[in-house]
Amino acid sequence: MRRLRPVHRWVGVPLTLLILLSSLTGLLLGWKKYVAVLQPPVRHGVSLEARDWQPLHLLSSAAEAGLRNHLGAAPGPIDRLDVRPSKGVAKVLFREGFWEVQVDLTTARVLSVDRRASDFIETLHDGSLLGEAFRATMSTLLGLGLLVLSVSGLWLWWGPKRVRRSTPSRDT
Repeated sequence: MRRLRPVHRWVGVPLTLLILLSSLTGLLLGWKKYVAVLQPPVRHGVSLEARDWQPLHLLSSAAEAGLRNHLGAAPGPIDRLDVRPSKGVAKVLFREGFWEVQVDLTTARVLSVDRRASDFIETLHDGSLLGEAFRATMSTLLGLGLLVLSVSGLWLWWGPKRVRRSTPSRDT
């Protein structure tokens, strides 16, 4: 047990920063749908009927034009389109700047242009802000470190209890 204490300490102390970063950003990501500062609220389109909707290329063109007007410069490439059939809206997400443009599926009218702080927070949370190599390294260290801390922490808690039970009492 004595040899386990330094292992627990030397794994825990350096890992504390990663654990705090992951915990805080995870907490924020859990609230992203409920806090407009983290992620813009989803707007509502004119129609929920798919037969009324515009093709994706028109929706993406409208989003690019909307962001260009907002920024006064050409937007970067589109990362993905997130179609919300129950809202009649497509969220067009751009690779650069964490921009989101919501477009009405029926009219192709831009409903909102806003930044998604949640996407930035997610890159902090998973480590991808510093690149894929850092992301893989961070998740591996965090996973293995938490495993070591959990096992050693349980043993450091349970071990003394086991020793106390097996040692005869000195009551006379």
